[in-house]
Amino acid sequence: MTRPTATRPMHDLEVHLPDRPGALADLGQALGEAGVSLEGGGVFTHDGRAVAHYLVHDGARALAAVRAAGLGPAVVRDVVLARLDQEVPGQLGTLARRLGDAGVNVLVQYSDHVGNLVLLVADDDGPACRAVVERWDSRGF
Repeated sequence: MTRPTATRPMHDLEVHLPDRPGALADLGQALGEAGVSLEGGGVFTHDGRAVAHYLVHDGARALAAVRAAGLGPAVVRDVVLARLDQEVPGQLGTLARRLGDAGVNVLVQYSDHVGNLVLLVADDDGPACRAVVERWDSRGF
């Protein structure tokens, strides 16, 4: 399982994009030219607003590239990674219930390219989220 380390933390890059053809290309090119690799995520459009959430190793570099390209608004946040057993139905519901019972509100959830669950929560919920995920990972469920 791929986990962030003290030397290579993972971040969520959130970018609000215009709902128009080429906006995703602009974002992808700006990040690529800055040497930022996308490790998971996607773009979602609702009511004429497009919001991209991508997992990156170098949040500061990603944010600088987005701003230099005139895209945004954008923000970088820490994430919590968890591993689900894809062979066991209901894992997302079980983990999400444990997070909810701990008072953690999940703001964004997606998967990375190696199968980790990426969780973005409010800063105040970070410690409780990490505690739930650590218990989850230590037991294997």
